[in-house]
Amino acid sequence: MAQLDFLRYFPDLTEVQVSQFGMLQSLYEEWNAKINVISRKDIDNLYEHHVQHSLAMAKYVDEHQLWPAGTRIVDVGCGGGFPGIPLAIRYPDCHFLLVDRIGKKVRVAQEVANAIGLTNVEFRHAGIEEIKDTFDYSVSRAVMVLPDLVKLVRRCTTKALITLKGGDLAEELKPRQCAGTIVIPISTYFTEEFFETKNITYTPIKTINPSKK
Repeated sequence: MAQLDFLRYFPDLTEVQVSQFGMLQSLYEEWNAKINVISRKDIDNLYEHHVQHSLAMAKYVDEHQLWPAGTRIVDVGCGGGFPGIPLAIRYPDCHFLLVDRIGKKVRVAQEVANAIGLTNVEFRHAGIEEIKDTFDYSVSRAVMVLPDLVKLVRRCTTKALITLKGGDLAEELKPRQCAGTIVIPISTYFTEEFFETKNITYTPIKTINPSKK
């Protein structure tokens, strides 16, 4: 299937993983017709604009061997399941919690995960500030400006926040909360034109005591 050509970037995927990725198009088309979680005009670009985009994080994670088996990751503002679901497929030995304030989006993500047989994912209809669990990493895609996101996740994240961002990030990275942030152009990993202006950010997290403000 031409839409799955991007899987060439991940030659070590198992047959099960390839099958799970292959089921996403029809599932999201079905659910998007009921609950709009992806732009109607963008659903045909699901794999490149959403799945492959999410997996840009995986290229960075693999390069630096960040997520061994047992790693706990929270997806903040998961929407319909991005980047959490593609990452959960890629890392079946890690545990993911997908969180969003909008219940109908969480429902779509959960139904898709159930349909493809993901067993390493949980879902929560909540804001990240309501989450009491602790995670090794937080991930997010285009939820809010980085300094605000760092403030939210540092209560529940012990190592780093990894995000997907577009455009010029110079002003966004100036606040002290973003000290030490690394910006990696996605074009480092993927050759498609869509990714030329898109980036991964990696921000080390200094955790704070939840009882403190």
